Amino acid sequence: METNPMPENPVLQPDSKIDAEQERVADDVLFRRVDEIIAEVRPFIQSDGGDIELLKVEDSVVYVRLTGACVGCPSSMITLKQGVEVRIKEELPQIESVEMV
Repeated sequence: METNPMPENPVLQPDSKIDAEQERVADDVLFRRVDEIIAEVRPFIQSDGGDIELLKVEDSVVYVRLTGACVGCPSSMITLKQGVEVRIKEELPQIESVEMV
């Protein structure tokens, strides 16, 4: 007589409290790392009279606010995509994009 120790369709019940805590810690670490990278590029943006503020990192997307001279500047999107986004993706390939709000 054969016994099957595992059902064919096991229902796994992960400990959601632990999973949520691990996810929160991972999100915090990612946010801090993105903030460090932004701090590295900030002097270049400030040298042209602008600034950049990290608002959030959500679903592999970084949300920032450009301020100062960056507001209304036709080059701000180029700075964001070709400067900030490229630099962040070099260090954190899991980031898909950087968006301005």
